Amino acid sequence: MPGSFRDPTRPSAALPLRPSGGPPGSPARRAVRRGLAGAAAAALALPLLTGGPSAAAGEPEQRSLQQEFTEAARDFQVPRSLLLGVSYLQSRWDTHQGAPSVSGGYGPMHLTDARTALADARPHEHHAAEDARGDTARPSPTGTRAAAEVPRRLPARLRTLERAAELTGLSRQELRSSPAANIRGGAALLADAQHKLGRPLSAEPADWYGAVAAYPEGTAQRARPKASAFADDVFDTLRRGERRTNDAGERLTLAASPQLRPAAGTRAGAAARGQQRGRAECPRSVDCEWLPAPYEQFEDDNGEPDYGNHDTSRRPASQKIDYIVVHDTEATYETTLKLVQDPTYVSWNYTLRSSDGHIAQHVRAKDTAWHAGNWYVNAKSVGLEHEGFLTDPDAWYTEAMYRSSARLVTYLSRRYDIPLDRQHILGHDNVPGPVGTSIPGMHTDPGPYWDWQHYFALLGKPFTPKAGPHSKLVTIAPEYGEHKPVFTGCDKPGEPCPPHGSSAVRLHTAPDAEAPLVRDAGLRPDGGPSTTGVNDTGARATTGQTYAVADRKGEWTAIWYLGQKAWFHNPPDQPTAVPARGAVVTPKRGKDEIPVYGRAYPEKAAYPEGVPEQSLSPLPYTVRQGERYAAGLRTRGEYLYAVDFDPEAENFTVVRGKLTYYQIQLGHRVAFVRADDVRLVR
Repeated sequence: MPGSFRDPTRPSAALPLRPSGGPPGSPARRAVRRGLAGAAAAALALPLLTGGPSAAAGEPEQRSLQQEFTEAARDFQVPRSLLLGVSYLQSRWDTHQGAPSVSGGYGPMHLTDARTALADARPHEHHAAEDARGDTARPSPTGTRAAAEVPRRLPARLRTLERAAELTGLSRQELRSSPAANIRGGAALLADAQHKLGRPLSAEPADWYGAVAAYPEGTAQRARPKASAFADDVFDTLRRGERRTNDAGERLTLAASPQLRPAAGTRAGAAARGQQRGRAECPRSVDCEWLPAPYEQFEDDNGEPDYGNHDTSRRPASQKIDYIVVHDTEATYETTLKLVQDPTYVSWNYTLRSSDGHIAQHVRAKDTAWHAGNWYVNAKSVGLEHEGFLTDPDAWYTEAMYRSSARLVTYLSRRYDIPLDRQHILGHDNVPGPVGTSIPGMHTDPGPYWDWQHYFALLGKPFTPKAGPHSKLVTIAPEYGEHKPVFTGCDKPGEPCPPHGSSAVRLHTAPDAEAPLVRDAGLRPDGGPSTTGVNDTGARATTGQTYAVADRKGEWTAIWYLGQKAWFHNPPDQPTAVPARGAVVTPKRGKDEIPVYGRAYPEKAAYPEGVPEQSLSPLPYTVRQGERYAAGLRTRGEYLYAVDFDPEAENFTVVRGKLTYYQIQLGHRVAFVRADDVRLVR
C-alpha cells in the first residue's frame, strides 16, 4: 500500500540486508574482524615473572586442566580461585580447540592475538534473508565479503597474547594452541597487572580486584567501566562458585566463597560499577552506552521519499511490550554498529559485544525498531543483537555476553512487565513468518548452539519439572553439554559440524532414530524433507519451549507439532524434556480444523478511515480437531500504522479491534489462533 513501509502489500525500497542466521556453507571459524584499528599501549617488561617451566614442553604424565590451573597459580603467585574465575568469565573453561574468538582471543584465558586471527580470516558468505523491518521477504545481495586488512597497530586489549609471551617465554603458537600454556599466560598477565598497580602478589582474591578489572583491557592503566563490570562479574562468580564440564570433556570446579568482597582501595583505577554513558536505558550492573540509530528522511533508489531506520512511538502507553527477541548479528561488533547507524538500513534496540558483554543501545524502548521480520512482533518487542555467528558458538557466545544479556533482559522484564518464559523471550528463529510466503526467508539465529538453559538459569528461571511424569505438557530441556545431535553445514554444505552441546532436539515421524524427520509445509511448500542442516528449523524443538504431549512409547515422547505427531528421544536416565503444567488450546467442538496466523491483527471493522485494512492472511498450517498446543499469552488484535516521517510529532496510529488471539507453540516458531476458534484447557 502506498506510504506503508512494513506490509507485504507495499513494495518497499531495496535495502541492503544484514547477514543473518548462519547460512549453509558458512565457515565454522569465521574471523572477519573489522574496525580493530587503534593506538597500542606501550608494554613494559616484567623480568621477575618468568613463570617456571613450560607446561607445553611435554610431561611424563598428562595433567588435567584443573591441575594446570593449580600449577600456574602457584608458579605466578596468583590465587587459584581467581585464575579459575577469570577464565570462567572469559571462556567458561573451554579450550576452543585453538580457534580464536570474536576479538582474536585464544584458549581458556582468552589471550588475544587479533593480528593472527585477522590474517587467518576467511570470507563470510551472505544468504537470502528477510527484511527485518517488517513483513516483506526478499533476497539479500549474495557473494563473499573480503577479509579485513590487518591494521598496522592494534590496541593492547587485542594483543594480550603478545604480552603473555614476553612474560612467560612461551611461544605465541604454544599460547594459542596449548591450554596449559594459555593458562600460564593468563596467570602471568594477572600478576603483571597487580605489579603495575603497586600491589603485592597476595594469596587473598579480595586484593586482586584492580588486576582483574585490568585483565580484559590488556593494560592496568585506568580501566574503563566495562572492565569494572567484568571484575564485578568475576567476584560474583567467586562468591557463588561454579562447576562445569568444558568442551574437552573435563569437569572443573570452583568452590564458592560467599563472603568474598573486594578489599578496600582495590577499586582504584576502575570505574564505579554500572557507569553508563549518554542516555542508555540499562541496569546499573552493566556497562552500557547510548549510540543512537538515525531517524532520518532520504530518497530511495527510485527518487521517492523514504525514511529510516525505526519509528517513533510511546510504548508502553501506546502498545504493551510483550516480547524480547534474542538475535545474533552474523557480523562483527564494529560492522554491526556501522549498519545500525545507516538510515537506509534496519534497526534493533541493543547490541551486545561478545568479548566483554558491553552494551550499546540504539533505539529507545518506547520506539519501534525494525528487527524481527514481522511487523506485529516489531511493534510489540525489544530486539537484542548479540555479536556472533551461530555456527561458531564457542568463539562468540561468551559467558560475559550471556551474563550482560541476562541482566539487561531482567531489567527490561521488570520495567515492562514481561514474563521470563519462552513464550515471551523469543529467539529470532522463533518469530513466525507474518504470511505464508515469508516463512522460508525467516531468520534462524541464534540457532541450536545458543545455551537457553544457562541463559534462563542466569535469569533465575531454570527449566525444572513443574508436574508429574504423566503430565500432558513437556518443556524441552536437554542437558546442554551432554546433548550433541549431529548438525550439518557449519563449514560446508552437507558436512557434519564439530560435535557440540545443543539446546535443540530433533523430531521424527515415529519413535525411531532412523525414522524420517517431520516436515514443515511452510518452510518447504514443495513438500521437501527436513534436514539436519544447522539452519533448518523444520524438525526442531528447543530448550524452554513447551509442547502438548501427543503420545508416549518407551523412551520416546511425541508432541503436537505443525499438525502432526513429532517424536523425540526422551530416556528416563538422560531426559531431554521435563514435565510442565499450563494451558493448551484445541479447536472448539464442531470445528474440524482452524486457521493459524503469523500476526495478531484486528478485524476489518476496526480500521479507521485513512488506515488501510491489513489482511489476516492465514499461514499454510491448520490445527485439527484432537490436536493440542501449549498456550502462551492472550492478546487483542493490534496494528501499528506508522508510515510518515515527522521528527516533530508522534505520527502513528494504533488500531485495536475486538478480535482476540492466543499465542501457541505451533512448531519451532510460535503462531496465533483466534480465541473464538478454540477451547482453552488447563
